[in-house]
Amino acid sequence: MRDASYEFLKKLLSTPGPSGYEGAAARVWREEAAKFAEVRGDRMGNSFATLNPGGSPRVMLSGHIDEIGLMVTNVDEQGLLHFTGVGGWDPQVLVGQRVLVQTDDGPVPGVIGKKAIHVMEPEERKKVSEIKSLWIDIGAKNADEAKGKVRVGDVGVIDQPVLELPNNRIASRSLDNRMGAFVVLEALRLLSEVDGLAAEVVAVASVQEEIGLYGARGAAFGLDPDAAIAVDVTHATDTPGVSKNEHGDHALGSGPVIKRATNLSPIVSGGLIAAAETEGIAYTLEADSRSTGTDADGIQFQRAGIATGLVSAPNRYMHSPNEVVDLDDLDGCARLISAYVGGLEKGTDFVR
Repeated sequence: MRDASYEFLKKLLSTPGPSGYEGAAARVWREEAAKFAEVRGDRMGNSFATLNPGGSPRVMLSGHIDEIGLMVTNVDEQGLLHFTGVGGWDPQVLVGQRVLVQTDDGPVPGVIGKKAIHVMEPEERKKVSEIKSLWIDIGAKNADEAKGKVRVGDVGVIDQPVLELPNNRIASRSLDNRMGAFVVLEALRLLSEVDGLAAEVVAVASVQEEIGLYGARGAAFGLDPDAAIAVDVTHATDTPGVSKNEHGDHALGSGPVIKRATNLSPIVSGGLIAAAETEGIAYTLEADSRSTGTDADGIQFQRAGIATGLVSAPNRYMHSPNEVVDLDDLDGCARLISAYVGGLEKGTDFVR
């Protein structure tokens, strides 16, 4: 991965942007995209970067830029903030975490509190934590002080910087799915260097995936592309207790994961496989007999139907403060998508 691309990725991962509040992360993405593409936004907050406008076919590359987070629901008399999850959390991983509440006046630091085990009844100790039994402590003495800093409806993220690990791996709270937003823009950058590109290619940093695939739906309806490729994380299966028989064999460093599913276009999936083999890009296959649980599901049924594929990167510890990926897999995803889209001929037909 280029040094400049890696620095952009780290900046993108570090910028808070829970579902519905992706503005800061979107600005980072748009600033980078403007270096080589036409950039715009829409009313939902989606970001678009276009290459070769007017080309054919029109191809949408979608990676959602939102991350899971927290939302303040009440400030109690002691000045403690009660909250709910934005997106899907395992409450066990929240206990004791440091957080940054995003407010109009800037971030407010806090910690997630829970009743200490020493003062629990024996039966309480046997129960798993629930979000309703947790709170955020921002150090306020009372409700008035807390309300002077934070309002109901403010969102927060885990205060966890990017951690660089050995073997070209990193950990971050927001790899699901800033990774995808990064990959689609990196693929677009690679395509900007291709001579004779036939397709119009639009990279989209979509919003609100974690709460319903909403951004990708609106973006796909507006673009009406001939084909689309969604990019997301999938479960790495090289950790204890994850069944390869159920989820496939996707180790960190094994390359892009190409999904074959009943709701995806075999033309796009087959084209991605062919491109990987032609370019010598290592990959694995993942199967799904129903929907994929990603933006691909929201894209493929828009308008009269869009031929859609899905490329993923293996991710350990999904929806936790420390998701882990291999940078080579991200680079492979971008190179694969660029090779496939760059090889499309003018007017390629996806009808089947």
